[in-house]
Amino acid sequence: MTLNPAAVAQRLLDEHRERRNFTPFAADSGITGIDGAYTVQAAFVAGMLQGRAPGYKIGLTSKRMQQICRIDTPIAGVVLPGRVHESGAVLERSRYGRLGLEFEIAVRMGRDLPPSGAPFTRQAVAAAVDAVAPAVEIVDDRQCDYKTLEVLSLVADNSWNEGLVHGAFVTQWPALETAEGVVELDGVAVDRGLGGDVLGHPFEPLTWLANHLAQTGGGLRAGDIVMTGSLVTTRFPPVPGRFRFAVSGLGAVEVAVA
Repeated sequence: MTLNPAAVAQRLLDEHRERRNFTPFAADSGITGIDGAYTVQAAFVAGMLQGRAPGYKIGLTSKRMQQICRIDTPIAGVVLPGRVHESGAVLERSRYGRLGLEFEIAVRMGRDLPPSGAPFTRQAVAAAVDAVAPAVEIVDDRQCDYKTLEVLSLVADNSWNEGLVHGAFVTQWPALETAEGVVELDGVAVDRGLGGDVLGHPFEPLTWLANHLAQTGGGLRAGDIVMTGSLVTTRFPPVPGRFRFAVSGLGAVEVAVA
């Protein structure tokens, strides 16, 4: 089957509008490789994009998750306008197929990384970072049956990103690989992880993203916010609650689920 990115993107747009559950679709839509999945993602995002995208998400930033999805790199998605929220945001579970929260370190770029500068080293990418903050990525797996999950459909569906909630950005930060993040639910600690749990350091997946974007003629730009991957396992709140995610040396971010 020949891939028709516009047609597959329209299928995704219809599924989201009609609030259908996620089912793998790569095999019956002509997506045979990761490049095709990103081509569909670009068409899908273009169908929703109004104005400049404020940033990106990076997923599959642990070797375990990469092994589960049978891929040896992270994956990327685009954060759409209107989906960046400040600490204290309230999320309605009824607006999502299945709301998920991922607890991460976000970065804000201080200058452009155009494709002409690729391939980028981690040192070069780190020098372009303006600030970092504790953050929560909002994901929607649309009731996916994880026994059937395959990475090409996940990538094409914009890697399930539905936005982010960030705390205050700081321009001076500690060693991020040893910074501890603690997740609290209604005042009780429920999980914790280290910045090093995302491929050794949050700037490692960020470097991957800069080079990934450069391969298709794009690039990170000053002001972009990038979610660098979850320090802990994704949580899918079954009932209302208030989450707080504190990262040592960075501060905290709060989000309520209603």
